[in-house]
This record gives sequence, C-alpha cells and structure tokens, in this order.
Amino acid sequence: MAKRRILAASTAAAVVLVLGACSGGSTGGGDGDGDGPSGTITVLTNRTDIVDTVLQDYVTEFQKTYPDVDVEFEAVTDYEGDVSIRLNSGDYGDVLLIPNTVDADQLSTFFEPLGTVDELGEEYRFIHDKAYEGQVYGLATFGTAMGYVLNKPVWEKAGITEPPATPEEFLDALKAIKDSSPDTVPYYTNYADGWPLTQWQSNQGSIDGPEAVNLRTEQDAPWTEGEEQYAIDSLLYDVVEAGLSEPDPTTTNWEESKNLVGTGQVASMVLGSWAVTQMQDAAEAAGNPREDIGFWPMPWQTDGAFHSTVGADYKLAISKHSENKEAAEAWLYWFLDESGFAASQGGLAPQVGGESPEILADFETFGVEEVEIAPAPAGEENLLADIYNAAEIDLNGDQFRRQYIDVARGAADGDKASFFADLNDRWATARAEVVG
Repeated sequence: MAKRRILAASTAAAVVLVLGACSGGSTGGGDGDGDGPSGTITVLTNRTDIVDTVLQDYVTEFQKTYPDVDVEFEAVTDYEGDVSIRLNSGDYGDVLLIPNTVDADQLSTFFEPLGTVDELGEEYRFIHDKAYEGQVYGLATFGTAMGYVLNKPVWEKAGITEPPATPEEFLDALKAIKDSSPDTVPYYTNYADGWPLTQWQSNQGSIDGPEAVNLRTEQDAPWTEGEEQYAIDSLLYDVVEAGLSEPDPTTTNWEESKNLVGTGQVASMVLGSWAVTQMQDAAEAAGNPREDIGFWPMPWQTDGAFHSTVGADYKLAISKHSENKEAAEAWLYWFLDESGFAASQGGLAPQVGGESPEILADFETFGVEEVEIAPAPAGEENLLADIYNAAEIDLNGDQFRRQYIDVARGAADGDKASFFADLNDRWATARAEVVG
C-alpha cells in the first residue's frame, strides 16, 4: 500500500490526493462526490479518556482535508484482551492499534501491508517490530522512552533528588518515601488492570543493549542473577515483598492511579514516557503544578551510564477486512503526520529526525542514553515468541507477573527462588523444542 501525499494547489483552496494501489482487498470508494476517498470508517482506540474530546477535534481537522470521510471511534477499555479476541472474527474496524499479542508471522493475516521496511524506514522510526518478511504492517503513533513516572515533591521530601543507580538504591528510596510520607504508597503496581505490568518488559535493552531480545533467544535460564530478565522481574518482586506497593493489588485502578500520582498519594509507577502528560493533567486538575510529575530512568547503569529503551507505543494499522482502505489509509497517515498527537502526548516523534519532548529534560540532565532494540535476524522474527509460547510464559503479557506478585505478597505459595527456577526450567525445555 503506497503512502498518499497531499499536494497544495496553486489556485483555490483545493487539494489533490495522490492515490497508490492497495495490495489486496477492496478499496471501497464510499458515496462522496470528490476525487478523494469517501465513506465511513471505524477506528478502534484504547484512549477512552479522550475519545469524546480530543479525538473528535482531530476528526474536525481531518475533514477539512477529507470532507467526504466520516470517522467513527470505538473506545475499548480492555484493549489488549478484547481486540485480541475480536481479530479472529474479522470484525475489528478499519483502523486500529495492533495488539501486542499478535506475533510477527500473524501480521499478514489481520492487517494490510503499508510498504516495505526499506521504503518506510526512510521516513519513520520504530518500524521493525510490526514488520515481517520485509513488509511493514503498522506504524507507531509515537515513540516512548522507558523508565518510571514519579511525584517529585514526594521523592524530594524523602531526600531523593536524583535517580537511584542500582536496584538496592531504588528499594532504599521507596523505603525512605514510606518513612517520610506514611500515607503515600511508594510504588503502585496497577495489578488489577493487568496491562500496566507489561510495561516492565518494555525495559528490555536498558541493561543488555540493542541485542537484548536476540540474546534472550540464546539463553536457557534468563531468570538467573546477572541476566537482564532477572533484573527486571526481581526488582518488581522485591518491591512487593518489601511491602512498598499498595496493600491490596486486586483493588488497583488505572484511571484512578493517574489522580493518585498527580496528588502525591502514589510516589511512582514503571511506565513509558507516554504516561507523563496524563499524570501532569491529573496534577493540574487537582490544583498542583504540572512540574510535580517527572520521569526518571530505571535503577541500573551500564558502563557508568543510565540507559532507556526507546520504542514504539502502539502501532496503527489497517484491517485486512476493511471495505474502505483508501479512507482508512488517509486517516492513518493524517493522524501520524498532521494531527500533532505525538507531541500532545509528550512522545517521541515517529518520523525520522523528530524532536524529543520536554518531559525527557531530566534524561538530558542525568545523561541517559537511548537504546533502540535491534530487529531479529531474517528468518528468526518469531523465534522469541515461539519460545515463550511453548514455555507458556506470557513474556510480553501480565499473567506471570501477577503470579509472582501473588507469591511476593504471600497470597500464593513459594518464593522468588522457586518461582524463577520454574520459569527457567520451562524456558530451557521450550527453547530445546523450538531451537533443537
């Protein structure tokens, strides 16, 4: 599917849409009278908080260029769970965010190819993880850096004014917060909603560098001290075991957690930088300065420097079953290139050469270096997924993290050593089956 280009006309305020050929499927023209796309498209979104406000404003702007296209949104609260199930029905709108549960070799089953890696790589960042066999199936709505959101006044009250550099320092910082602000939860897991726990895995690469994912396919025991996977999951386990998270994780609530951070009732959460503006909005709504909310790198260093994995937020894609692919494509590229959504979310621009957002100012202050995960070698795009699926470990999901949180808080039998040993056993067995 070739990218459409809008060309400015030299007379009247007309625009001409340069149309390329879609690979497969109907292009469904709709019932408009113009030369451009027309008809109605349905866009699935996870942004329940802005679907009736900001997104509607975008439609108004979009229709100044594409007056014959109507855009209807369907907001999905449990986006990962619900949309993953709907994919098999063929009924999942025209434009949507690709669920993280979709493996590389499944992309062509559900989504329209947008172009080749070589072509789109000249214009857009973060294209490899939703590409397969040289074709790109989704483009990032924006890029995000990984770390944790924090309420700075709460941390400063505990005497902490710069990021902890080790897991031990991080735990000590949370303990200091608990002592200095007894009514504040030092760390909030967002266990009940589940999906925020997946953000921990997005920190892969912050220790091992760009080849972290490819290295994991060569490991038989990733949950062993000294390995990056152990560092990620051990830290969350230790936070919970030390009583530094909410007393009852089954009662957490994502939307409410924004207000809790914004008002200082919660001190920190591991998330992508995309979350900062939402917490700042909550702080402002409560009458607090937006500057109360900061974003720091994870508590480990390599070669004396903090590193933050940068990558795509959700990837925007076109349904293979869309009956109006021309209009769907017009919305997709307008949203990426013209809406200003990335900047409004404090995200990294998805375009090559785009600027970093102001919310990452602390990263510059503390010398945080960006890490972008390297693509898998040709023919091995699905190797990691094959291993964790065979092991029945939802590495990019939330279930196994919920399980070890339950162990850490005493709601399930076992301890960290036994739980991680079981993960390693299953991983090694699966890897032997997959790799041979």
